[in-house]
Amino acid sequence: MCYFALMAVRSCRVTIQDLEGIAHTVEVTAESLYEAVAQGLAALRRSDWVHGFQQGIVRVSVADVRVEHQVKLADFTQWLEKPGAKSPREMIQRQRLRSILGMPIHVSNQ
Repeated sequence: MCYFALMAVRSCRVTIQDLEGIAHTVEVTAESLYEAVAQGLAALRRSDWVHGFQQGIVRVSVADVRVEHQVKLADFTQWLEKPGAKSPREMIQRQRLRSILGMPIHVSNQ
């Protein structure tokens, strides 16, 4: 009896430089690092924009779960400027983000 361990299929971004030094990136799904490299090379070889590869590094970025969000800047700013907070955690988070953005930190009494 033969048993094969099933590996999780992951979404990967594979990046490699062509002979002109231009970096190209493609998204693939793979069960292993080398499978990601192979699928990435195969996909880029089919592209008219890529003319050969340098014998350098192939960069593979693995994302188990890639999530994308869109936030209206006006909504973010309004939340950041809002006085008070629903919880101490929200107040600390708002102060931290204001600090990151170089904004004055408001201390509010709830």
